[in-house]
Amino acid sequence: MNAVYLMIINAVGLGVGLAMDAFSVSAVNALHEPRMDRGRMCLIAGTFAGFQIAMPLIGWVCVHTIVTVFQSFQRFIPWIALLLLLYIGGKMLMEGLRGGQDEEEHPAVSTRDLIAQGVATSIDALSVGFAIAEHHVLTAVAESLIIGIVTFIICIGGLLIGKRFGTKLSGKASVLGGVILILIGIEIFIRG
Repeated sequence: MNAVYLMIINAVGLGVGLAMDAFSVSAVNALHEPRMDRGRMCLIAGTFAGFQIAMPLIGWVCVHTIVTVFQSFQRFIPWIALLLLLYIGGKMLMEGLRGGQDEEEHPAVSTRDLIAQGVATSIDALSVGFAIAEHHVLTAVAESLIIGIVTFIICIGGLLIGKRFGTKLSGKASVLGGVILILIGIEIFIRG
């Protein structure tokens, strides 16, 4: 039974660590769209959680099948995250700088951008597949699900914080959000 508790504690810790980028991007999305409803919040948090579930499992599968291809791909992970977040952040920054719109006219983050954000914030979770490679497939799935649940909860917190400040910041929220996304991309790249 102690092994189960240790696995849960380990998965929660991994989830918290992996969810920090998704937390920040969730807050930025809510800054950009401060009047989003609960359904939209669950969609955004669910997207990040889904990617945080999938990526460790993809890494686990890669370890058990095509490890050499994955190892050569791993050096591109920081570049991919940087490019995706620079694109999305730059787009948001340009919208904010153009001005002339109040916060109600800002379009919601598009599905394409949300998926790109999900990939960018969870791509480092592929490496978790190496850490859980020795686990049985059911244990790997359980750990990934726990990571996803933790990510969902943390992202909801980020969305609530972003909504609160997005309403107060009004039209400046897109500029701030774009800058934050660019900085997150640079931080992932440097850390990578």
